[in-house]
Amino acid sequence: MLKPNKNSLDMNWPLPPHHGDEICVVDMHTGGEPLRIILSGYPEVHGDSVLSRRRYVREHLDHLRKALMFEPRGHYDMYGALIVDSERPEADLGVLFMHNEGYSTMCGHAVIALGRFAVDYKLVKEPQSPETQVNIHCPCGLVKAFVEYSDGKTGGVRFHSVPAFAFATDVTVTVEGLGEVTVDISYGGAFYAFVNAQRFGLDVTKSRTRDLVDAATAVTNAVKSQVKLRHPTSDDLAFLYGTILTDGKDEFSSEPTANVCVFAESQVDRSPTGSGVTARVALQYHKGLIQLNQTRTFQSGATESQFTGKAIEETKCGDFRAVVVEVAGRAFYTGVSRFVQEPGDKLTHGFLLK
Repeated sequence: MLKPNKNSLDMNWPLPPHHGDEICVVDMHTGGEPLRIILSGYPEVHGDSVLSRRRYVREHLDHLRKALMFEPRGHYDMYGALIVDSERPEADLGVLFMHNEGYSTMCGHAVIALGRFAVDYKLVKEPQSPETQVNIHCPCGLVKAFVEYSDGKTGGVRFHSVPAFAFATDVTVTVEGLGEVTVDISYGGAFYAFVNAQRFGLDVTKSRTRDLVDAATAVTNAVKSQVKLRHPTSDDLAFLYGTILTDGKDEFSSEPTANVCVFAESQVDRSPTGSGVTARVALQYHKGLIQLNQTRTFQSGATESQFTGKAIEETKCGDFRAVVVEVAGRAFYTGVSRFVQEPGDKLTHGFLLK
């Protein structure tokens, strides 16, 4: 019998008996929020665009999302990224995002991680110092990431968003158990509802996570049932991804402002939420609370990790006045795994405890 010791731990241990394909992943985190990047083992993803490939995996390969995101290989709040081909010649890679409910259209924490990953795993041309640009085609559009690179090592990452805009402000919805609640709705590659946590007697940095989740989920359900969203370029983008509870500190300040994002099926983002920061900056700019190139620090109420964000350029998205937002953060590697599905395992396809 093989017994681990200081020498054998360096060996490439053989995989146990299994059937089906081996799936290899690299795990990272950005501000505490996990990202499982799928390296190999997925079947071919058909489609002539990133959005059509998103529809294909949802309709034909969803069992693999559940196997990788759910227990026993993942957990309720796991997040994943599948690298796919892009139809856009300027893109270095296309990506599909996945989570406990399905497939997102944008994920800023994942873009930060993928930018570093793309340089380290040589998915881009020869890296340049002090920064290497990585063009990532997300379902919401092309996102440009800029990866710190010096002496062969990667560092922090900033990205420029797709056009972000305030969809509606001061919208009143009736929330079950909470009465009438006024929310703002903004788009940063995905749509979010925003509300001050104090409206529910909560503090995003001190209250129990369960209480924050319950309040945010109730708001999400209300907005989904009472507000019709639209996106100027694609119906595939016109859905509410989640609710972000804030500390209410929306006016420009050098002090950090905290928030907690609850998205998908009551999933809690450990980071400040990259697409959420994008949407929040667009909302603050729309309200005249910040100006172009005023950098704000956004803090996760869950982990105290931080991103910075600023509006850098005015633009349009259909008939909406929009801005391009720059978000910056750091991502770190946590490991590499080779997953298998063993015959006779009744739980091999994954499960969640709610």
